[in-house]
Amino acid sequence: MYKIFVLGVADALFSAAQEKILARCSLVVGTKRFLALTTHLPGRRLPITPLPAALDASRTALQQGNVAVLASGDPLFYGIGRRLLAEFPADIIEFYPALSSIQRACALFKIPWDDAVITSLHGRTSSHIPGLLLRNPKNLILTDKDNSPELIAGRLLDYLQLIGEPVLPDAITMLVAEDLGSENERIFRGTLLEVSKQNFSPLNVTCLLVPDTADMSSSPFGLSEDAIRHSRGLITKNEVRAATLHQLQLPRQGVFWDVGAGSGSLSIEAARMNQELTVFAVEHKQEELENIKNNIVKFGCYNIVPVFGRAPEVLGSLPDPDRIFVGGSSGSLPAIAELAAKRLSGDGRLVINGVIEKTVREAPALMIRFGFAVASSVINVTRTEPDGRIFDFNPITIMTGTR
Repeated sequence: MYKIFVLGVADALFSAAQEKILARCSLVVGTKRFLALTTHLPGRRLPITPLPAALDASRTALQQGNVAVLASGDPLFYGIGRRLLAEFPADIIEFYPALSSIQRACALFKIPWDDAVITSLHGRTSSHIPGLLLRNPKNLILTDKDNSPELIAGRLLDYLQLIGEPVLPDAITMLVAEDLGSENERIFRGTLLEVSKQNFSPLNVTCLLVPDTADMSSSPFGLSEDAIRHSRGLITKNEVRAATLHQLQLPRQGVFWDVGAGSGSLSIEAARMNQELTVFAVEHKQEELENIKNNIVKFGCYNIVPVFGRAPEVLGSLPDPDRIFVGGSSGSLPAIAELAAKRLSGDGRLVINGVIEKTVREAPALMIRFGFAVASSVINVTRTEPDGRIFDFNPITIMTGTR
């Protein structure tokens, strides 16, 4: 039975064992850069792109001989190995890894990498990059042309400026290792601003070091009202916040719109519980928007994007949501509900909290009109103080729309 040999390449060199394997292969598949290293070998050479054509050619070639696939570093580390295992039986594939680009870069950076979070940005176009990276003290990043080190640095600076973060723009360190193993190999170390002004090779590994400046409690859920900055007592009460989050059933990843976010208390709790979720906190009052920004900085919830303006007008520029919460609509509930029906994902949820009778009456009818099945709960909160005083709060109706 003929086999596929997947050879990791480093420093544009083959080991003696790899040379012997290549000599036994009738087809060698790889990038132009790697194929240029095999001109002395007898086998036919084929570019790896377009990949579907290369896979089809490999299937045909396996009927008559062995196939070699050349890959950078470790083929099973964000490499071609995963795709090959999905396309061919595992028992005909043999892997011969070289050092990965991450390992080689960290040796040059002189930093351990066993405590790092490794993120591949290859092909990512819609992710909120600050939310992915700023929550981790040490990031090792595989980049691409759309997410180059200089562009990443620029996006981080823009976001930190948006939320008014005073420390991190100068405190974050970025290290970039480019063109590893070539004569153009270079290591660059600098601040976000310094990195944003550079022009790096597309062949690079980037390290992002983020100092811990946020208030991170041990529990990701259950912040008290006193801990969250707000104005004049205007904040979703703890008990209502917990019940609302339960109804939202937030996904681990995806997009969440918090419309009429107020102080951002619900956004903060959602972001802390689901760190891979991107939260858009929409608020048209400047004072409340400043509260949201301060809470983002205080709790390190960098997966929240504050959005200034009124719904539904400002919602058009946001990515499609998986969940929507409406805590305040300023009279635009019909338009918001209609937009939610158009933009929500197939299994999305729309949750509307109502205090006044008009909202409690109008919201379920609107959700039904736009194709939602509706369930409602009324939350009555009574608190007893240590001195025996009793406080009753206005009842809140939580209306949940599902499809």
